[in-house]
Amino acid sequence: MEPLLRNMKDTMKSENVYTKQQRIAALAQKHPDVSFTSLAYHIDVEWLAEAYRRTRKDGAAGVDGMTAQEYEKELNSNLQKLLDRFKSGTYVAPPVKRTYIPKGNGKQELRPIGIPTLEDKVLQRAIVMVLEPLYEVDFRASSYGFRPKRSAHQALEDEWQSVMNMRGCWVLEMDIEKFYDRMKHEHLREFVKQRVCDGVIIRTIGKWLNAGVLEKGEVHYPEDGSPQGGVISPVLSNIYLHEVLDKWFEDEIVPRLKSSAKLIRFADDALLLFKNREDAERVMKVIGKRFARFGLTLHKEKTQLVDFTRPRSKERGAATFDFLGFTHYWGKSRKGNHVLMRRTSRKKLKGAIGRVYDWCRKNRHNPIKEQWCDLKRKVIGHYGYYGITFNMEGIRKFEYQVRRSWQKWLNRRARENVMPWEKFNALLKRYPIPRPRIVHSYI
Repeated sequence: MEPLLRNMKDTMKSENVYTKQQRIAALAQKHPDVSFTSLAYHIDVEWLAEAYRRTRKDGAAGVDGMTAQEYEKELNSNLQKLLDRFKSGTYVAPPVKRTYIPKGNGKQELRPIGIPTLEDKVLQRAIVMVLEPLYEVDFRASSYGFRPKRSAHQALEDEWQSVMNMRGCWVLEMDIEKFYDRMKHEHLREFVKQRVCDGVIIRTIGKWLNAGVLEKGEVHYPEDGSPQGGVISPVLSNIYLHEVLDKWFEDEIVPRLKSSAKLIRFADDALLLFKNREDAERVMKVIGKRFARFGLTLHKEKTQLVDFTRPRSKERGAATFDFLGFTHYWGKSRKGNHVLMRRTSRKKLKGAIGRVYDWCRKNRHNPIKEQWCDLKRKVIGHYGYYGITFNMEGIRKFEYQVRRSWQKWLNRRARENVMPWEKFNALLKRYPIPRPRIVHSYI
């Protein structure tokens, strides 16, 4: 009975928070040019409790060593103290602990990640819950990354429809160098203040921007960039690019073009599609200056203009571009019509295979059934993203390499060959690898 009552109370709390968020969204829609000065009062213990519920509990501990299990022992008391420090302005943002994890590309390369404290994550989540309904009214339909009820596959579907409706186009493929490390704090504060002038929230965001990074016992204070590893970073990055790119392109550039154009952005990955070549070349000349004005730089080698008009010969049909892990190219349907097709990009396929290979090597001594359960989840997850129309060959390659990697490392569990292919094929009948399947259809 007690778990049931607890679930009912949690549901009521979620509904109360949702009602407040709806109220914020309604006000934002009613006053599109107003900067709101009273937002922090929405955050109370109930709001923080919902933020805590949405926060991952299995992450590594930050600089204070606090885990979710320890924090939950006096949850209400801890949340009340956190709220008091937040409202009074005495909250101190601790430095983010930096650690390194393998990139998972089959090489011995490491990627730096930031680990905030648990309280930092909860408070950041609480402020995100305030900012999201406010900015969802402002953000453009062309933006898909890190937004509620939006996904990479929706961006891919929008891109497919746009290219097909244009019957081929010129594609400006952009790559922003170290975007999350180079966002200028002064510009970010200006952008936020256009919609949020609540002193409590503005000061707290400023504390996170200046919190610093703890590495090898020393704290460094970056002059630019978003809070490393923070759940508020995606929202702040969307605000930044909304002002720098989305509004500028759709409100100032598109009306001046000769023909149709389309922006599709997922976080810091963006494509500009142009029906007219002259329009594409004009924008390519000025977009670098636009980004430089706000402290950002486009990667010279990875930013390129691609002639992706419908092929009239085999040579022109070789044009491709990459977006969200897929290589896009022209192919022919069963009826003989030119169709935009996608396959897993070579880099992403190699990285996925390398991660499975390393996993099989490290876990080869685990029980067979345990290995199979973990591998099955990995394979199904891969199909869940890369299993799209026209990419059956790409996911078949992945499934084949998974079987090869598993057989190889099972065969090396001892000095003698203990898992030849005959025995492995018999094993697969009992523990089958999920067969490739298309999960997302855009036709």
